[in-house]
Amino acid sequence: MEKINFDKDHAAWRVKLYKIIYEADTPLGKLFDLVLLILIVFSIILVMLESVSSYNVKYHDQFYIAEWIITIFFSIEYILRIITINKPRNYIFSFYGIVDLLSTIPSYIIFFVGGSNMFLAVRALRLLRVFRILKITRYIGESQKLMTALKNSRAKISIFLFAVLIICIITGTLMYLVEGPDNGFTNIPISIYWCIVTLTTVGFGDIHPLTPLGRFIASVIMIIGYGVIAVPTGIVGAEISKDMNKNDEKSLRVCTSCGEKDHKPGSDFCHKCGNTLNGN
Repeated sequence: MEKINFDKDHAAWRVKLYKIIYEADTPLGKLFDLVLLILIVFSIILVMLESVSSYNVKYHDQFYIAEWIITIFFSIEYILRIITINKPRNYIFSFYGIVDLLSTIPSYIIFFVGGSNMFLAVRALRLLRVFRILKITRYIGESQKLMTALKNSRAKISIFLFAVLIICIITGTLMYLVEGPDNGFTNIPISIYWCIVTLTTVGFGDIHPLTPLGRFIASVIMIIGYGVIAVPTGIVGAEISKDMNKNDEKSLRVCTSCGEKDHKPGSDFCHKCGNTLNGN
């Protein structure tokens, strides 16, 4: 009898912790997410400040103590996330489970094994945990539409990028012949690099043409660069629009029995009367 009561208490304890850690629709759950968000942001700021030599020398002890407080909190949270779910393996090997582990374990490795402080930069992965707290994963459906559009347009984009590469090789070679080593275009690969930088409108300025003909060619490349930015956007945008139109066509199908037309995409039957929809 005592064993049964213990199991019930243990189950209730796990359920309460689960609601606090994994659900944000309760006061304690919201408070937990808020504290977690503050610690994540504070931890990222801490990593940034540690990279500044003057701050790290002056406040090294404070940074060390603060980092271990945050690490211990995240360690406890990681353990609680494991013990409060029925299938811990699913969390441990999930994307966020791996991120949680990688963002916590560096401090322990440095403490027990030693190593460079640069290894602690892995802690910046904690920033990825913000997406879970802000429930960004609810937009997975929309991201799937974008991925589908990119997948459907990959052939067109590949051909376009291949054409851009040919333009860079031709114009780079031409600039090498026009400008020459005296003006910084010491070889064809360097000239192609300059063309890519100019075509993408980055313009580092480490190499630039000096002759009138070279400047004219550079001007043409800069103008083409705007098209390079616009074309892939148009291709992907067209695919997204095509997908939205397909969904609209499906959702506008009218039931011949009751006249209802507001059906979910992919529906086979009318949600009002149950009659088979047209087109199925």
